[in-house]
Amino acid sequence: MTSRDAASSQYQHNSAAASGSEATQTRQISVHQFNRGLCVFCSQADEGSRMLELCCGSVRFVLVLMLASWSFPAVFGINAVIQRDAQFDVTYDDMVTSDNQTIYSYNHTVSRNKTEGVRVSVELLSEGPQSPVLFVVRQKQAVLSFQVPLILRGLYQRKYQYTQVGRTLCQPPTKAVAETQFFYIDVSTLSNAGIHYQLRVSRVDSFTLQTDKKFSFNATPSQPQFFKYVFPDGVDTVIVKVNSQNTFPCSVMSVQDIQCPVYDLDNNVAFIGMYQTMTTTAAITVQRKDFPSNSFYVVVVVKTEDEACGGPLRFYPLLPDELLDAGNRSKTLDVVVSPAINSEVYVMGMLFCLGIFLSFYLLTFLVACLENKRINRKREGLLNPDTSPAETGKAPVSPYEYGTFADNGSTLSSEAVTDSLASADGNYGYLERSLESVGRSRQESLSSVEEDDYDTLADIDSDKNIVRTKKFLCVSDLARKDKRVLSKKYQIYFWNIATIAVFYALPVIQLVITYQTVVNVTGNQDICYYNFLCAHPLGALSSFNNILSNLGYVMLGLLFLLIVLQRDIIHKRALERNENTALECGIPKHFGLYYAMGTALMMEGLLSACYHVCPNYTNFQFDTSFMYMIAGLCMLKLYQKRHPDINASAYSAYACLAAVIFFSVLGVVFGKGNTAFWIVFSVIHILATLLLSTQLYYMGRWRLNSGILRRILYVIYTDCIRQCSGPMYIDRMVLLVMGNIVNWSLAAYGLIKRPNDFASYLLAIAICNLLLYFAFYIIMKLRSGERIQCLALVCILFTAVVWGFALFFFFQGLSTWQKTPAESREHNRECILLSFFDDHDIWHFLSSIAMFGSFLVLLTMDDDLDTVQRDKIFVF
Repeated sequence: MTSRDAASSQYQHNSAAASGSEATQTRQISVHQFNRGLCVFCSQADEGSRMLELCCGSVRFVLVLMLASWSFPAVFGINAVIQRDAQFDVTYDDMVTSDNQTIYSYNHTVSRNKTEGVRVSVELLSEGPQSPVLFVVRQKQAVLSFQVPLILRGLYQRKYQYTQVGRTLCQPPTKAVAETQFFYIDVSTLSNAGIHYQLRVSRVDSFTLQTDKKFSFNATPSQPQFFKYVFPDGVDTVIVKVNSQNTFPCSVMSVQDIQCPVYDLDNNVAFIGMYQTMTTTAAITVQRKDFPSNSFYVVVVVKTEDEACGGPLRFYPLLPDELLDAGNRSKTLDVVVSPAINSEVYVMGMLFCLGIFLSFYLLTFLVACLENKRINRKREGLLNPDTSPAETGKAPVSPYEYGTFADNGSTLSSEAVTDSLASADGNYGYLERSLESVGRSRQESLSSVEEDDYDTLADIDSDKNIVRTKKFLCVSDLARKDKRVLSKKYQIYFWNIATIAVFYALPVIQLVITYQTVVNVTGNQDICYYNFLCAHPLGALSSFNNILSNLGYVMLGLLFLLIVLQRDIIHKRALERNENTALECGIPKHFGLYYAMGTALMMEGLLSACYHVCPNYTNFQFDTSFMYMIAGLCMLKLYQKRHPDINASAYSAYACLAAVIFFSVLGVVFGKGNTAFWIVFSVIHILATLLLSTQLYYMGRWRLNSGILRRILYVIYTDCIRQCSGPMYIDRMVLLVMGNIVNWSLAAYGLIKRPNDFASYLLAIAICNLLLYFAFYIIMKLRSGERIQCLALVCILFTAVVWGFALFFFFQGLSTWQKTPAESREHNRECILLSFFDDHDIWHFLSSIAMFGSFLVLLTMDDDLDTVQRDKIFVF
């Protein structure tokens, strides 16, 4: 035994003996005084009351036994209680055993207008104690207890012990202006051997946080920290920000109401209040209405493990009860509380959002007025008898060529149309018909015509393959079916997507409301991946600005529907007047796909807003489902322009889009790091590309049956081996070769890299194919000698510029559900527009405008062909 241990043992023996003697004497005096007082009370009672006398005797007997039993252990030295008047900022170096208990008594002044923090720090100096030391802090309205070594559990029931513990005492509010309060710290153990410890109680500087004033502190898993903040007058919302220069160890920031106890350990910090894990950044927006006391605690806890923040699990327990040393898990953090935006900024943000998109309505109205004015001027010039085409030397030009949003008149004579029909009949198999029969057919009811009732090409069934497989095709070759049937066929696109939207949106809205309710009730802000540095709450919504910025999709989608409706009405009026330009000139006008595109844009805004109610990986498909539909509908519309007779039906198109969304869900759930899934998907992707290429190249004039392999080998033998001949349809072959190169490359990239964000990868495939087809269409249009009108050219240039800026803001990446919530918050940024909108909100603004512009390009890019006969318009 060392001299230090001997001294400690002697100190323990002497202290216990002295304490036992004092305690015995004190308790004996107390018993004597109590017995004497009880005798006096009973002697002064009414002599006739025997019940009172018996009662006094019984009570005297029981209480004497209790006091005797209390003093009995002290007489024999079994247990001693040592009470000390302790001072703040003084370190007490003591020993404790099962034979003695030490009580430290502290007092301090509590003020109603000022909260003083008190912190208890304990360090265990003895190594490997048989039993832990229990510390109980008794306050006026609260009790705090903890043991040292402190045992905290991690994953898989791993246990970590800490010999240094620091806890901040909860300070209940007082009604008095100033009040002196006492609190006591009881130290005890069941260990027979002496345990050496150090105890220190100190006042916490800057316990009450000041607005916009940064405060730095250190924390460990066994030494958490919490501070108090009081809302200043005139401030209803604040943002609590906690930052650290170190990514690990992982920590938790919590906001709790002013009540005792304060949950400030890793195993209970999630019990009440709002909380979120953090690596380098955490931010919680706090509203005064949620805290009746107009104040709250900011609690910071360091976790025992880093797995919740994306860190590695370094070791596993070898034995179930093995205690692990967590090492140095100290973390330096900064906390600052700043006022959030006021109601004026909310109003300004909403007005700004409405103003931007209402300006597009105004601009559309002005363009329509200018177009009407120019059309009327042209019409007056054509109807002027003083000026004729013969005098001017120019052919009359139809106002329909210039009319983007307005009505138009006819400029071609019936003789010219009859001649053109006769010539077309000789070359392309047209049936001769008079204008009167055309007019009568337009008056028939659309509801009486069904595409399945009869084959609309029955009269030319024998040469259907011949017409569609000619080397050089014109639009007239692929616009031979009855226009009423095709119009009804393409209207199904609109009604189907409207039905899909209703059945899809209702459960989505219900689900995101549930998500938001769960977040508000549990306080777990790790559920949703917001940009917490720019998340402005409104009512029950946690990030109103991200929802508001989706308004552009809805408003511009509605505007596009109105433009399409006006064009549809103008076209129907032209058909009713039997105008030749509407009957036999230009690209066949079927507006069903345009209506479907506008509806999809509006639904994209609604579902994107639903996604941003609580963005996370489980509901990301809400934000992307209608993006797939928009990309698919745009490609179908491009193909329909010059292939109206052979375009896909609404049922097959939506079935394919449903398959895409199905694979999107599978990829999100099972695709992360799953090699088998990526192999299967890549094979399906390549096979689908080959099948679609064959369908497009042969214009649907091929069959997938048991003889497909034999026919493929025969074509290879005749065209490649027997004689080397080039492809018959060179333009189509160029497009399909480029498309296959792009899609095979994307499939190889997915198989090799296996990106975690499968939904975005699938959307990139759709967008790449759409851009490739659109570029091919524009190039072939110019190559065929066609021109792009001024309005369409302006839309193309404007849309390209806006898409460029939109993608810049999209790739800023303010949050990502591919990582843990704590890692996602490392990408959070402050608001950059009106102190209300962040980079992602600007992406919403610009992408909605860009999509609207893209739709206008599809709507107006072939207006130059409105006076060109269809047998002069090439198919590509």
